[in-house]
Amino acid sequence: MKTSSMIFSYSLIILTICSLLAACNLIEPTEPIVILMPEITPTTLPPIETESTTILENVPTKTPDSSPAESPLDQVIRDLDGLPIDQFFNESFKQLLLREPETLTYANISQEFGLRDDQLNDRSDAYLRQTQQLETAILDLLHTYEREQLTPDQQLSYDIYEWDLENRVAGHQFMYHDYPLNHMVFSYDFSLNELFTELHPLNTRENAEDYISRLSQVNRQVDQVLEGLKLREQAGVILPDFIIHMARGNLQDYLGSHSNDPGQIDPQRLLVYTVFSDKIERISELSSEEKSALREYARQEIENSFIPGYLKLIGYLDHLEEVADSNAGVWKFPDGEAFYAHKLREETNTDLTAEEIHQIGLGEVDRIRSEMRQVFDQLGYPADESFSESLGRAIREGGSYNTSSQTGKDEYIAAVEAIIEKANLRMGEVFDIGPRWGVVVVGGPAGGYYTPGAPDGSRPGAYHVATTGSSRNKFLEATTAYHEAVPGHHYQIATGQAMDLPMFRKEGNYNGYIEGWALYAERLAWEMGLYEDDPYGNIGRLQMELLRAVRLVTDTGIHAKKWTREEAQSYMDEAMGAPGYFSYEVDRYVVIPAQATGYKIGMLKILELRQRAMDILGDKFDIKEFHNVVIGNGSLPFEILERLVDDYIAAAQNQ
Repeated sequence: MKTSSMIFSYSLIILTICSLLAACNLIEPTEPIVILMPEITPTTLPPIETESTTILENVPTKTPDSSPAESPLDQVIRDLDGLPIDQFFNESFKQLLLREPETLTYANISQEFGLRDDQLNDRSDAYLRQTQQLETAILDLLHTYEREQLTPDQQLSYDIYEWDLENRVAGHQFMYHDYPLNHMVFSYDFSLNELFTELHPLNTRENAEDYISRLSQVNRQVDQVLEGLKLREQAGVILPDFIIHMARGNLQDYLGSHSNDPGQIDPQRLLVYTVFSDKIERISELSSEEKSALREYARQEIENSFIPGYLKLIGYLDHLEEVADSNAGVWKFPDGEAFYAHKLREETNTDLTAEEIHQIGLGEVDRIRSEMRQVFDQLGYPADESFSESLGRAIREGGSYNTSSQTGKDEYIAAVEAIIEKANLRMGEVFDIGPRWGVVVVGGPAGGYYTPGAPDGSRPGAYHVATTGSSRNKFLEATTAYHEAVPGHHYQIATGQAMDLPMFRKEGNYNGYIEGWALYAERLAWEMGLYEDDPYGNIGRLQMELLRAVRLVTDTGIHAKKWTREEAQSYMDEAMGAPGYFSYEVDRYVVIPAQATGYKIGMLKILELRQRAMDILGDKFDIKEFHNVVIGNGSLPFEILERLVDDYIAAAQNQ
């Protein structure tokens, strides 16, 4: 979901790609990342003096770097030891959340923990290793409970928590086998800008002071990120040169300048300033003088902390380019094969090998292309026409939305809202549970992704659509809305958020399950007849399923079979029948290995479980009851979901 997992101020490369692809509407730039919080000690900054007033007397500022010697880790572990199991679940997970204050802000639960939104995450090596010690200790403490003595609900929570913690601990050896700085929305710089421009609340004086406090900490946090990047470099984990070029462009775009001279960068033109300035204007408790003083303090911290930090990142990329090569796969890492196997298990929630996934992908590509050819035949397309030509014909005939004007953009957003509403009206046919909160459609520079809302409903779930370019082809709009909103990500995630579950189960991020459900949702919409009057939309559905199958082949090709970037792009162009439109995705697979495999593998697993239930139960099979099992327990690893489905089958047989 991982999350996770949250994608709002777009950098140069993403803007360029999305502007290029939006016109053909063949883009799905990102899927949700459901983000799954360090001890916080607010202090005060000197007040800003203005001609007529002094304000900001209580602005929290940056705190000294933490170190293992200062950590209350041992006391935390002692306090957790021996708690009743339900209390242990919540208190231990709370201690993990407290180590990531940015996540508390994202989930809008800082106040629930008695904290302010005034701190950035500690990204130092020492702090990350301390977190690993805590994760290991929590797993050890979990194992002190006698599982057989727990209630069935507690046993389920035990098993899910154990799976999650064991996966975390297994990944400790690979803590520096990743690329925190890259060209994607998963990059450090993107996440930071998102925090400031979208996630950080700006409704009160305290919110504004917290924002400034966080701005003052950026330079320090960048130093921590650079520490980790240098440790990666020493270990041989170095970005490919083609990614470095794009990542640099992102950073320069955030700064609005390709100059490394801070004097050439105007703090007041940066999004982190303009968003702050616009939002505090609506804070009624602030006088005009106070707002002016807040803006000035924000400008100072952007100039003194934010800009220098980003320039240091650019400088490091300049250095890294001198030692980088063009190898795309993680096979080049130390223990790269073991790392990729770990990532495949983490992202697909299965034990499938790279070769097994590769072969599944090849088979699915052939099957889906054959189904698309059948639809082309039904539309009367020439039998001797190439796959690429037929696809292009379908895209053109499917029509487009005119987004060249604000009126056109508004009409496009309204059309997407209508697609979601139409689906909502049909959900009672296959579900008897669902989300408490609705979803909003947000237009912006790029789209095709969902941002979960706050669990309390204070911030709605948001489906982001791209409104750039002069037009948006229609053939993908329904499928993407079903995937990201209803009955896909929003329906599943928001349903789980409203359930009475331990916190770790509400915040769980099992990629294969989450993305598998959303891809299953696309197919479910087709099975429900939502494409009956939209044959071109059905082609879009199949094209998106084809993309997820191609991902299986391409991701494993890059990281297990040592394909070059060019080989992967060539395969993707040929398999998708849309040369140039999807090859940008290859770079996504390079920087987040295995993540893209979760979609198709997850969908196939859910379909497998459904078919098993249908075969065994026959007339006793109830699609609503099946869906209750699948989305009624929060996010789950598949081995646990499979057990729950088997329990449902056994219970239904005995009815």
